[in-house]
Amino acid sequence: MIRRDYHVHTTFCDGKNTAEEMVEAAIEIGMDEIGFSSHAHQPFDFDYCMSKEGSVLYRKEIRRLKEKYAGKIKIYLGVEKDLFSDEDTEGLDYVIGSTHYFRFGDEYPAVDAGADVLADATERFFGGDALALCEAYYENVSKIGEVIRPTIVGHFDLVTKYNEGGRFFDESDPRYVAAWRRAADRLLKTCKLFEINTGAMFRAGRTRPYPSCEIYNYIKERGGHFILSSDSHRTETLLGNFDRYEELSDVNGISGFIKKDDA
Repeated sequence: MIRRDYHVHTTFCDGKNTAEEMVEAAIEIGMDEIGFSSHAHQPFDFDYCMSKEGSVLYRKEIRRLKEKYAGKIKIYLGVEKDLFSDEDTEGLDYVIGSTHYFRFGDEYPAVDAGADVLADATERFFGGDALALCEAYYENVSKIGEVIRPTIVGHFDLVTKYNEGGRFFDESDPRYVAAWRRAADRLLKTCKLFEINTGAMFRAGRTRPYPSCEIYNYIKERGGHFILSSDSHRTETLLGNFDRYEELSDVNGISGFIKKDDA
């Protein structure tokens, strides 16, 4: 069984448990590696990401835990960096690259902030055309590799978070398929590791992880690799649903994907 989880949040951002509580819980369930990926600082959203001061304290705390729990569990220091984040990633072990937002002037509506927020953004910024919203989202996703240079691409099709049953758009529509394929093709030029993210199965009632089977197969056939991530915001969801999807993961640990000058 896979006993490693690298997409983990704490009270330094929008998590519910402290980093040390996460470490202790990980040891208790037999994990041999844990990676912390608090949401990197962003100048426009402090509801869920770290402050500048918090980022400094976060790094200090994870390094303290690395030393304290050495020999019991291997701990990695990372962040989840959004396309619009200004966080400096120098000195980190790894980076999860993702995008949650659109940018319209001074407004940054998020695709995962709620079904009502998504519906409002579709009407106000895309004239009610949900597929146009998807095209804009995947255009942002396509830039992650070049702008962030991540170790892992996070929740590739996050725009589907509230789309169970095709609530907002048809995921088989040619426009939608063309949009995500363009993003995947561009990303694969700079990043080969993507996550199978089970997080929304706990927080948004999704019946499957990200990405969809179609996207998974497309990326896999073109040389991409996949690693399981729980996107845990609390101790109870570490390794969440890994037993159901571990056969889809061909990567158990991130050590082989970390650049030597980043570690």
